[in-house]
Amino acid sequence: MEQSPLAIYQSYLDKGELAYQWSPEAGRAVFYPRLVCPFTGSTALEWRLSTGLGTVHATTVTHPQQGEPYNVALIDCDEGFRLMSRVEDIAPEAVRIGMRVRFRAHRPSGDKAGDEPAYPVFVPAEAAA
Repeated sequence: MEQSPLAIYQSYLDKGELAYQWSPEAGRAVFYPRLVCPFTGSTALEWRLSTGLGTVHATTVTHPQQGEPYNVALIDCDEGFRLMSRVEDIAPEAVRIGMRVRFRAHRPSGDKAGDEPAYPVFVPAEAAA
């Protein structure tokens, strides 16, 4: 049985890699993983690995009722796709639009770590070098 696009994407994250799909027909990146190119309707999508570098497009700070504030950011990856994530290793208020960031796979820890899959986060590119 063939794996779903989401399962393939998750398998890359589990290995610490950020993957995306490429549509040869459209000549552009496709993200979030899917079966059909949203630009052309083609099912000919290729998997590619991101370098993990990107730029903060937008950011906000969320203040939960319980727990520490954290940022939510839209990241424009250099390959031409955007994803929602967060920037870690920096105060949430210090994240700035235009900041260069680098991907890191976040692996949840604690009691429920086995139930929660790895997911993409970013850190300031200067700090990650």
